[in-house]
Order: sequence, then C-alpha cells, then structure tokens
Amino acid sequence: MAQLRRDHQLFKDHNVEIAVLGPEGPKEFQRFWEREKMPFTGLPDPEQIVLKRYRQEHRLLKLGRMPAQFIIDRQGIIRFAHYSSSMMDIPENREVLARVGKIKESKE
Repeated sequence: MAQLRRDHQLFKDHNVEIAVLGPEGPKEFQRFWEREKMPFTGLPDPEQIVLKRYRQEHRLLKLGRMPAQFIIDRQGIIRFAHYSSSMMDIPENREVLARVGKIKESKE
C-alpha cells in the first residue's frame, strides 16, 4: 500500500480511484487507516465477503491474504486482475497505469 500512497496523485491524474480492502474489523481497520494517513478509500472485509467474490487467495502459511489488484471500469467490468503468489508479488504502479492507458485506448 505504500507505493499506492506514494503515487496516489498519479492515479488521480489518470482518473483512477483506488479502493483497498483489509481483513481487519472496522475499528482496527480505521485505526490503521488513520495512523498510516491513507489518502484513498479503505474498507474492512473481516468476513471475507469480497475476498471470496473476487477469488482472492488466503494462505495461512504466507501471512493470510495474498495481494490482488483489479482494474474495474465504470460499468463494473474487471479489465485486469493480478493475483499475487506472495506478499512481494505486486505490480509496480507504472505497470498498472500502463494497463489503464491501454484500456482507455481500446475504448476510444
């Protein structure tokens, strides 16, 4: 999430909204969000409702939820999905923004 926070303005410049879901309960999640000064939307998902809907993996031996990133267009269609194999397997922001650009080009 640090890289998302760092480049948040870049995403805004590309008209991209960021939403992050976390496994914590609402109070714990809110404390984390405020402590880390996250500039984008964050939602707790302690019952793993969204995790299951988007088929995000949960591995006990690898610290819980595996990171997953999605680009969802305004019609609610998933245009890109990346399911990480580890906590370190997260696409760079420039890669995600390049995909956003290609999606925009394909719609024009």
